[in-house]
Amino acid sequence: MLSAQERAQVAQVWDLIAGHEAAFGAELLLRLFTVYPSTKTYFPHLGPCADKAQLLSHGRRMLEAVGVAVQHLDNLRAALRPLADLHAQVLRVDPSNFPLLIQCFQVVLASHLQDEFTVEMQAAWDKFLTGVAVVLTEKYR
Repeated sequence: MLSAQERAQVAQVWDLIAGHEAAFGAELLLRLFTVYPSTKTYFPHLGPCADKAQLLSHGRRMLEAVGVAVQHLDNLRAALRPLADLHAQVLRVDPSNFPLLIQCFQVVLASHLQDEFTVEMQAAWDKFLTGVAVVLTEKYR
């Protein structure tokens, strides 16, 4: 899936995010809900107007799952199996929403990391997150 260089770039970006999962995740959710309001339907537990604490809490959980994927690049399927089952069988998230989430996440990364988030890193993260989305949607078939 990822070359050695791409793996290093994914890890390098994750090192910059680590410790800030809640803030990055909350901003990701806020951006997702603002740009793609229909995605809010998959988060009814956040209510119509999610407060900062709710966004931080769920955002942290989302990015902790990304961290698990970063730590298990060699076996994403096994690492993300419970999450894939949850999204496909329980939450029934439309798989077309994953690319929207990826897009919003990349914007958040670029806005925070700025020059540290090079074109090569963006490409590596796009490939990595697309791989995560593929694993999460395999249970739909």
